[in-house]
Formats: sequence, C-alpha cells, structure tokens
Amino acid sequence: MHLKNNKPCPKCGRFAGRNVTVDAVIIKNGKILLIKRGSEPFKGYWALPGGYIEWDETVEDSVKREVLEELGVSVKSSKIIGVYSAPGRHPDQNINVAFAAEIEGNVKIGSDVDDYKWESLKSLPRLAFDHNKIIEDYLKNI
Repeated sequence: MHLKNNKPCPKCGRFAGRNVTVDAVIIKNGKILLIKRGSEPFKGYWALPGGYIEWDETVEDSVKREVLEELGVSVKSSKIIGVYSAPGRHPDQNINVAFAAEIEGNVKIGSDVDDYKWESLKSLPRLAFDHNKIIEDYLKNI
C-alpha cells in the first residue's frame, strides 16, 4: 500500500513519510562509476549507485550494502557529500544522503542494475534524479 499526501494507513494509523536513500560518488583516475538503472523511476538512465536505507541500518552501512549489492565491490571508506531534500528531486520526494566512496574489488553488477561504466568527469550525460548536482557539489569540495 502506498500512502499519498501524509494520509494515515487505514490499518495501523502510521503516517507515510518521505523515504531516505543513499548514493555513492565513486571516482578513480578521473572517471566516475555510473550504473544504468534497471527499474523505474528513470529506468535505462545512467545514475550513481545507491538505494533505500533499510530498517535498523545507518546511512553509512546502507551505502556499503547498496554498493555491494549493485556493483559487487566493498566500500573501503566514505564521507558525506551532502543531503538532498528538494521535493522535486524524486517522484516520491525521497531524501538522499550522498557519499564520496572509495571501493575495492572488481565490479560485477547485481540484478537491479542493467550495466555500468566508468565515465569521464568531463563528458557526463544527463543523469537520473539530481545526480548531476550531487557530482557538481562533490567536485566543488574536493
């Protein structure tokens, strides 16, 4: 059941809030690691790897899990870039915590990713959600 406009669940009374997601900016040798989304919204678009935070999980643990699930690599270290909460950034108004992450291992995509590529920072395509802004913010602060 998906609740809209801050309506309570008719069964439990809990209100639906805005979900929180994480994304990882992974850069190596002047290139950024992008995934091709395998599901809506923005199916088929290039994006940063990431996803939803699960119950009993910190944002730091979530970015590690999502990168491992989507790319089959481990996050060695991560640092928060920023929090992105503009209501128009995602169709469900998800709030995002973006991380700069260093990885180790060889990439092997997971089931919810259609493809991946290392893209030059100088020729980025239009990415899903507000991922171009997240990358711009990262580059301003390195």
